[in-house]
Amino acid sequence: MANLPRKLELFYDVLSPYSWLGFELLCRYQNIWNINLQLRPSFIAGIMKDSGNKPPALVPRKGKYMMMDLQHLKNFYQVPIRIPKDFLNVILEKGSLNAMRFLTAVNMEKPEMLEKVSRELWMRIWSRAAEKAGLSKEQAKRLLENSSTDKVKNKLKETTSAACNYGAFGLPTIVVHMDNKPCVIFGSDRMEVLAYLLGEQWLGPMPSAVKGKL
Repeated sequence: MANLPRKLELFYDVLSPYSWLGFELLCRYQNIWNINLQLRPSFIAGIMKDSGNKPPALVPRKGKYMMMDLQHLKNFYQVPIRIPKDFLNVILEKGSLNAMRFLTAVNMEKPEMLEKVSRELWMRIWSRAAEKAGLSKEQAKRLLENSSTDKVKNKLKETTSAACNYGAFGLPTIVVHMDNKPCVIFGSDRMEVLAYLLGEQWLGPMPSAVKGKL
């Protein structure tokens, strides 16, 4: 009998470019590894506040390093990250609460669209160019309206609290369930370790290309 897929939760916020990297990598591997990937839209500001952490942009040396780091990572992982010109305004003033409420509404009503809509929002924030995710105008309008309801607000709070309860201090936070025990991994740069824990093979940032040559 084949082993059942391991449940793997990805807590993410579209404000985080590192979340985008982790998101794309896990989406690429979800049909290669024996996993059941569950996307968990969360609110990074709430996690930061709960853990006492600070955004890298608020620490000058971290902020400077992050800009250089993302240039390397976007090429290595082939994810079209582009730092917005109004970076501080986007990150520190606009925030992501409305976007994450919207994604929570999508997850509650149209979960099959969550991956595409999440990617669309990342593209808008970090690339400024994107194709339509596939929602009709009527669906998008209804989801936007629903994103301000208490039901959606409470669901986002619930998911963010779940991440905090796992010990999250930033995003992306990955939780893989091993023998009914959660194993927490932080960041998008621990995929080789994740593969080791799962007993799977790490095929690099573009696994489909490598698999096709095997």
